[in-house]
Amino acid sequence: MPGPTDVPPALEARARELAKGDRSLRFAGGAALWWRGGTRPALVALAAAGDPVLGRFEGTAADTGDGFQVLEAERSPANAAALRAVLGNLQPVPLGLATSAGFGDRLGLATPGHALALERTCATGRIAPVFAQQSIREMTRTGRSPQEVMDDATWGAFAAGWRLPVGADADHQKTEEDVRSCLAAGFTLFTIDPGEHVDDAAEHATAEELRAKVARLPWADLEDDWEGLKARLAGRPVDLGDESASFTEEELARAAAKYGGAVAHAVRLHRVLASSGRPYEVEVSVDETAYPTTLLEHVYVASELRRLGVEVVSLAPRFVGRFEKGVDFRPDETGDLPALARTLAGHARVARAFGPYKLSLHSGSDKFSVYPLIAEATGGLVHLKTAGTSYLEALRVAARRDPALFRRVLEIGHERFERDRKSYLIGARLEAVPRPEALADADLPALLDDDDARQVLHVTYGSALDALGGELKALLLESEAEHEELLARHFARHLEPFVPDAGARG
Repeated sequence: MPGPTDVPPALEARARELAKGDRSLRFAGGAALWWRGGTRPALVALAAAGDPVLGRFEGTAADTGDGFQVLEAERSPANAAALRAVLGNLQPVPLGLATSAGFGDRLGLATPGHALALERTCATGRIAPVFAQQSIREMTRTGRSPQEVMDDATWGAFAAGWRLPVGADADHQKTEEDVRSCLAAGFTLFTIDPGEHVDDAAEHATAEELRAKVARLPWADLEDDWEGLKARLAGRPVDLGDESASFTEEELARAAAKYGGAVAHAVRLHRVLASSGRPYEVEVSVDETAYPTTLLEHVYVASELRRLGVEVVSLAPRFVGRFEKGVDFRPDETGDLPALARTLAGHARVARAFGPYKLSLHSGSDKFSVYPLIAEATGGLVHLKTAGTSYLEALRVAARRDPALFRRVLEIGHERFERDRKSYLIGARLEAVPRPEALADADLPALLDDDDARQVLHVTYGSALDALGGELKALLLESEAEHEELLARHFARHLEPFVPDAGARG
């Protein structure tokens, strides 16, 4: 990678003239690089003829008549890889314990808006960004590969003029094959999702049923047995700083029966990462389960992961209340906001005692009432994960600029909601969402502020993009400035509660 050099004055002057003040302008070695947006996006490089930076990119070069050559390079995988090599901060790295935020992007065009939100909230340098973030489930539904997700984030960060480190989250990893494909694409944060190995039936199992479940645990993978686990944890106080916790034998059996298989699965995937020789960090997520994670269950998972050599940078419990997609926190029989505040404080104590590691807030989009609570509880040891809310802001552009296109998206939402909702925690009522023909054009943008409509549109994204993805992307390229502005405004609300504590752990 070319190192920093003094920029030749003639090159700098010519580059600034050609780039017309674009914020993406960067200098590397003896070359200048910037982004040309709009409907014909491309990387532009300017350098003296024969400069090695020009040779890294595939494109068409032309003489400028003043001793320089200008090259235009399209958005290709090879050129994205070359850009990461030339501008090293665009190569994702582990972010450690810095306060961080993941910005899921289902269309591959939202990163400039995410970066602008960080800049506007004074979070740049204080909240570490994960611009490339997508789950295998979302990749499947959007028809994108891990490499496409990575490359889109690279182009977006370059276009935004981003100059600080970035992370990349291979979210909700379930198989060794998926881990390997995301490693090859350059992801550095691996969110292991062992939810399919959580035994929710242990929540209400009888003593006899618990004994049977414990006996069936994959003890070989756990490198343990029941007697060893019992000797370590049953009846022994666990120091959580200003408090302690202890398991009865039954509580320990219930925690092990519920989460033992999940721990074993996390260990298996971690070993794939550990043997890869690549930089990585691990998050473990048990948020998509039927019941909230108790503090003792969190202690069990954290204790066992640490014993088995899995060092986590963050962990996502299932919190009390309802964390539905695209809307704010909703209380339920498991807890309201005051109960959530109490349990967040307890989970943060466990994370400090067994790490320290960050608490990760999944389904974190639009949880505006929760952000101050988790920021206070963790003191900045927090990772915020968002995804579909960026897609909804893209639909807001469509509702404003192309009502006919938005109506077709809404019609697909009505047709596909009952099928597409199955893998999500959703409380939307389809009957509360107007049909497209019942609305005037001027009424369409307001649907993006209605909880029921937001959720219907949120979870039917795969079906909508299958049918209309090309048209929607073309519209966003034509409306680049408006799309970026809407994203920046929306994400500023997400980030502001974390800024006072951001960077407390770096």
